[in-house]
Amino acid sequence: MSQISPTEVKQRMECYKEVCHNAGVKLTHQRLEIYREMATTGDHPDADIVFKRVRKRLPTMSLDTVYRTLWLLTDLGLITTLGPSRERTRFDANLKHHHHFKCVNCGLTQDFYNDEFDAIPIPDSVQAIGSVDVTRVEIRGICHKCGGKG
Repeated sequence: MSQISPTEVKQRMECYKEVCHNAGVKLTHQRLEIYREMATTGDHPDADIVFKRVRKRLPTMSLDTVYRTLWLLTDLGLITTLGPSRERTRFDANLKHHHHFKCVNCGLTQDFYNDEFDAIPIPDSVQAIGSVDVTRVEIRGICHKCGGKG
């Protein structure tokens, strides 16, 4: 498990408290422990892993509380997601090398092509982790329909 420096964890925890305060979100012990788990690791755990780790400290923690808190933290902009959206998994029959634009408001997902993105060099730090089969860029933003004219 990749660990985060104590200084970075402290900064993340201070940011968590400030964002929750500004949003009027109650700072419960369970939420604090769930966020602390996220703030101290760099291994991008899923909800089940967070649940198992936090439950060692808080045996009464429920999996439902972990899921609800992780989505709350996402909505507050304190964490991000990797992979499919929370609503549903999307499927793609386009097997040509392409990238995606995803509207964070309505979920619109559109293919786009870009030779520069196709040629992104793989950093040595990634190659030290493992071999790369494919790279795709996902750009998240607001589509014109949701954001008006752009």
